[in-house]
Amino acid sequence: MSARFFGGEWIESGWANRLCLLALLLCLGLTGCATGPNANPADPLEPFNRSMFKFNDAVDQAVLKPVATVYQDVTPKLVRQGIGNFFGNLVDAWSFVNNVLQLKAEAAASSLMRVSFNTIFGLGGILDVATELKLERFTEDFGQTLGHWGVGAGPYVVLPLLGPTTLRDTVALPVDFKGDAVTQINDIPVRNTLLATRLVDQRAVFLGAESVIEEGALDKYSFIRDSFLQRRRNMVFDGDPPDEESPEEAEQVASPSK
Repeated sequence: MSARFFGGEWIESGWANRLCLLALLLCLGLTGCATGPNANPADPLEPFNRSMFKFNDAVDQAVLKPVATVYQDVTPKLVRQGIGNFFGNLVDAWSFVNNVLQLKAEAAASSLMRVSFNTIFGLGGILDVATELKLERFTEDFGQTLGHWGVGAGPYVVLPLLGPTTLRDTVALPVDFKGDAVTQINDIPVRNTLLATRLVDQRAVFLGAESVIEEGALDKYSFIRDSFLQRRRNMVFDGDPPDEESPEEAEQVASPSK
């Protein structure tokens, strides 16, 4: 479950800046906390992250999951699909900006055409006309843009309420917040209603996958961490990431045998 899933869009920009600072301080001050042969080098903040994971999971089980379950049960599938299409159209708009920043002309053109067709002919995005026209979706955010230009992911971080992310993506949060059309709505009741609807709709999408994680993962925390990091890496490199060195290979390079 990504940081976007846990509602990174609804925080105020001031809180986004504070969370970035919190992540930076944690990465500087707690790097040595995770030690031992089983420590994951991508997760030096594991003790902190596990505590935040437990907190987020408790909130999810107590609030988000029950609401999302009721939402899925009482809302017709066609309506839910329209809601998902509407918010997906907004994602395409921000993806267009990031594709331009990454100098991906084809992806930017596709994103722009998707937004145009879905907004004009799809009743403001409720109907996904672009997909019917075989226009491919290229989803990009500012964290991916930073990664495209060589900024490393940095340590894995689990933020309170926002969930799994990385240091790079945490720094990108305020920019993604500004690029989110919903957060820029001045009418507070309308904005909050849209934010709450999106959060619940996104949570409902994960209801089916959750049982798979619960049944198949020996350690839910590690499963979600590893899946998240792999997915984000694939997204940054457009599905074709370079090979990673194993710790053993890195040690052999550092200390070649004579």
